[in-house]
Amino acid sequence: MGSLDDILAEHAEREGPLLPILHDVQKAFGYISEDTMRKIAHALNLTRAEVYGVVSFYHDFRTEAENRPVLKLCRAEACKARGVEALVPVAESQSRVKVESIYCLGLCSVGPAAMVGDNVHARLDSTRLTALMASL
Repeated sequence: MGSLDDILAEHAEREGPLLPILHDVQKAFGYISEDTMRKIAHALNLTRAEVYGVVSFYHDFRTEAENRPVLKLCRAEACKARGVEALVPVAESQSRVKVESIYCLGLCSVGPAAMVGDNVHARLDSTRLTALMASL
């Protein structure tokens, strides 16, 4: 999947293609630009507002490029009980990594947990988190 046209063509016959298209665009380009939203809206016979509404509703979609690796740190109750709040300053001390809070990776019994791309990391402490961020 190299271009937007390729992504749109791949989903042309699919029922309810907007979310799969947006996920593929995000994966291919790293973000979903205004121009891309306009083209998707036109291809699907939707308004730009409808496409933007979906993009802005889901936190995983970006409307601007992010050049830094993104570390999603779980801050749900189970991870809080296991000490994630002590890891927040450690994570935020690395300016080369963008830290985002998310609420539940489903790894409650092995928290604190984080996700980078499609990879999840569990049983984090400050040493393991620092090593993870250094590897990005």
